[in-house]
Amino acid sequence: MGVIEGNAAVSDNDWETVTKGGDDAIKKWIAGQMDGKSCSIVLIGAGTAGRKWINYEIEQSWNKGKGLLGVHVHNLKDNDGKQSYKGNNPFNGFTITQNSQTIYLSTIVKVYDPPFTVSTDVYKHISDNLAAWVEDAVKLREKY
Repeated sequence: MGVIEGNAAVSDNDWETVTKGGDDAIKKWIAGQMDGKSCSIVLIGAGTAGRKWINYEIEQSWNKGKGLLGVHVHNLKDNDGKQSYKGNNPFNGFTITQNSQTIYLSTIVKVYDPPFTVSTDVYKHISDNLAAWVEDAVKLREKY
């Protein structure tokens, strides 16, 4: 979207090249993507929750003290002009322990679901708000 400075989009071809190098190459690539960043944004589609590398990124981000946030993207159109189904919250599968209490990460990390169904409106809403959501996620993370 060009909203977050220094954040370049990853193409399917880039990801395919990385995955050909195996798990260690993927971990190295993810570490490189996180390097110098204060927050990780999980774009939540129909098949996001529970995916190995999404989970790895969430775990690494949290363990490195980075802000985390999720954004539902089910109402954005894909390359074929189709909208997908709303995905599950990927943070539901993670817990932290604080003051001897187990807390689900999904109760801490904010997940945004744009209140529109028209793709262009959803895109604009995300674009208009993403920078503020990132700032909020970074501030929130400082509390844990």
